[in-house]
Parts: sequence; structure tokens; C-alpha cells
Amino acid sequence: MIACRTESFFQAMPYASTIWSALNVVCPVVIGSAFLIAGPAFAITMANDPHGFRGLTWGMPLTGIPELTVTQANTHTIDYEFRDLAPVYAEIPVESLRLSTVDAQFARVTIRYRGAQTHAQVLQFLERSYGKIERLPGQMMRGLNQQYTWRGPDTEISLTYEANRDRGYIFIESRNLAPRFQDRMADTAE
Repeated sequence: MIACRTESFFQAMPYASTIWSALNVVCPVVIGSAFLIAGPAFAITMANDPHGFRGLTWGMPLTGIPELTVTQANTHTIDYEFRDLAPVYAEIPVESLRLSTVDAQFARVTIRYRGAQTHAQVLQFLERSYGKIERLPGQMMRGLNQQYTWRGPDTEISLTYEANRDRGYIFIESRNLAPRFQDRMADTAE
């Protein structure tokens, strides 16, 4: 009975066995490659939640702070940079450092940097300040993309490093306010 069904299936689709054979080879290769390229992704419970950035607490308005200058403003979001200061994070020179508000409430810091040495310094600072990354025996700590996340009650810090492009990003966000960025962008298509 099964042989009849299989036989009639292949009569109806004469190239089905060739397609299935190809898929059986291609799918594992693609899935395996995706895991190798993606690299590690870790979430660590934050040891010391900063509740903001450099003394600025989540939810406060940034308008009127003389040390900040507006770099971009949209309907619901405003981006700021520090006026007359080179971008630095934890005394490490970085490419850019922006503070963002959503609906006039401080919600996110975006930091961009370049270089493997800078990445190592940033990762070391984050581990020292917010908690060590748990390294399991045999675990790969390098890859084309490295992603780490520290989660506290009020703050989430996400670090992504793209080794092939030699650049990294840090997002320091209010866990309560950051989701509004997506909500507002979806509402206004900004």
C-alpha cells in the first residue's frame, strides 16, 4: 500500500526525489552555516543597574541641558550629542555617542565604535561594571557577530560587534521607554 502511494507520488511529480535529495543536503548546510556566522549571543543579569547614563535618569527631559545639542528631531524622537566633547564611553574613545528621547523622555544611548582593541576594552568595562559573561567550556567566544546583553530592572545594555566589518554598537536603554521607539516609528513611518 505504501509502495503504491510512493509510486503514484513520483509518477505525479517525476522530479520530486531529486528535489528532496537536494533539500536534504542543502538545509543542514545552510542551518549549520547560520549558527557559525551568527556567533554567540548571551544575556546576563545586570549586577548594577545605572538607571540612566552619566547622571541622566531614564524618563527625564533633555531639553534645556546646556551640555547637549540636538542632532536630529522627528515628531516623537529627538537625538542629542554632547556639545564640545569628543565621544567617549568609559574613558574609551568611540566614533559616536548619541542620547535619544521618545515623547520628550530620555530613553536610549547609542554608541558606535571601531576596532578589535576598542571592542576588547568596551567588553572588559561592561563585564567589570555590570557582570561577567559566563564562559562555558568549549564555548566559542569569537565569531563574525558577537552579541551580549545585560538586563537590569530598569536598564538593558546590548553590545553587538561585527568582526568582519570591525565595528561595534552599544545600546543602553530604558526597559520601559525603549519599546516606544518601535511603536512611534510604526505609527508615523519615520
